[in-house]
Amino acid sequence: MKPGEKIRALREEKKMDVAEVAQRLQLDSKQLDDIENGSLAPSLGVLIKLARVLGVRLGTFLDDQVRPGAVITRKGDADATISLSSSESSKKENLSFFSLAKEKADRHMEPFLVEIKPGVPSNPLASTHEGEEFIYVLQGSVLVTYGKEEHLLNEGDSIYLDSIVKHQLHSANNEKALLLAVVYLPV
Repeated sequence: MKPGEKIRALREEKKMDVAEVAQRLQLDSKQLDDIENGSLAPSLGVLIKLARVLGVRLGTFLDDQVRPGAVITRKGDADATISLSSSESSKKENLSFFSLAKEKADRHMEPFLVEIKPGVPSNPLASTHEGEEFIYVLQGSVLVTYGKEEHLLNEGDSIYLDSIVKHQLHSANNEKALLLAVVYLPV
């Protein structure tokens, strides 16, 4: 099931209508409807807010089958689980997330491989949400805007940040970048 379909199913299961959820997310109803039908790529901030509103973990939108205990993801097994935009209102998908633990039940961290497509985001809005993030650059160069600061990260560099501060990532040149990102959300 695709993330938009899961969002719709969870919303309907909670007997919440689109307008109510959209208001709590500070989105218009059409944006939420577009996310649910897959024509709009949500930002990570919107997914986190959706998880809070619907009372689920962020990973719920990515999970296929869950199981307790250790979960191993072999090289090449991490399919793109979701593509995200860089802002709440952009239809352009410039981030692809590959979940590294989508089968792990009751996890508190979300580890991802993140592919950033080349170019500067078309929308200057940054993401902000609860929690913390650790980002390690595996390939390419990434420009991280964190509050009013900008940091250039190259292969082998990392950043640990408080997600509540507005932040945005994009390729620092005209080449794709690949990151290891771990997102922690407080319970």
